[in-house]
Amino acid sequence: MTLLSVENLSLAFRTRAGTVRALEGVTLDLAKGETLGIVGESGSGKSVLSFAIMGISDPAARIAGGAVRFEGLDLLTAPARDLDALRGAEMAMIFQNPRVALNPIRPVGKQIEDVLLRHAGLTRAEARVKAVEMLARVRIPDPERRAKAYPFEMSGGMCQRVMIALALACAPKLLIADEPTTGLDVTTQAAIMDLVGDLARESRMAVILITHDLGLAAERCDRIAVMHAGHVVEVAPTADLFTAPRHPYTRRLIATTPRPGVALADLEPIPGSLPDLRGDLPPCRYAARCERVDAACGAGPLPRLAVRPNHLVACARPL
Repeated sequence: MTLLSVENLSLAFRTRAGTVRALEGVTLDLAKGETLGIVGESGSGKSVLSFAIMGISDPAARIAGGAVRFEGLDLLTAPARDLDALRGAEMAMIFQNPRVALNPIRPVGKQIEDVLLRHAGLTRAEARVKAVEMLARVRIPDPERRAKAYPFEMSGGMCQRVMIALALACAPKLLIADEPTTGLDVTTQAAIMDLVGDLARESRMAVILITHDLGLAAERCDRIAVMHAGHVVEVAPTADLFTAPRHPYTRRLIATTPRPGVALADLEPIPGSLPDLRGDLPPCRYAARCERVDAACGAGPLPRLAVRPNHLVACARPL
């Protein structure tokens, strides 16, 4: 059953240098209990998409078209009070930098209590007990003492665990994890992702994992969406995407990923760079970097082809 549906979403930023068309025609869906990975280079629009879904885009952002539906409710047209009720309760997000996302002058336990008081209808005493339980659930040692600590008194890994506890305090149906392991050592990265996976399975929570780490996405996700310059260029089950990528960009992206048996010197870089998203753009924003480009790539809107069951490619000349 579909939990989240993004339909032809377009978003632009008004800047002094012109209008930046950051997202164009983005279409995705997410089922209950599913983990969807969103991958691509930095600047491809992954975080912009997540902020649009949560309704927390920068004030300079303007929705140019499309819809975002959560259990049938269009989040782009819903009243602010409805969105306030959903965020933190039904939908939650883990941000890239927990030290920035957490309030630096409020104990972490109090921050979790605030969410519970707002959405769970608990008394202050009940929320205090629940906050400590959540810290224990994310495997923070001595949770009663840590609940009184401030973010600057905790390590990066501990702060990320607090962010997870904060996000999951009200058992949301959807969790968006935006680069949740950025800046963490390898051991802590694995522990954080194991924790998110375990909690998702326990509550059948849907997860959107945003990452530039294809290895992490391959290990943790049921399906993967590949983004390039504000377009979703390919969506497929994880195994299909890695064994038979059909978009030229996806193939190039996989070829840049370190893997066993391949020396770093043998990795293939992606030619060129992301296009300037201001002004006129071709239907395919990858065309200037693509070895398969021809006249068909600039003729008409970007096609969206079903090359296999549940495998979609936005390309006039798929592999």
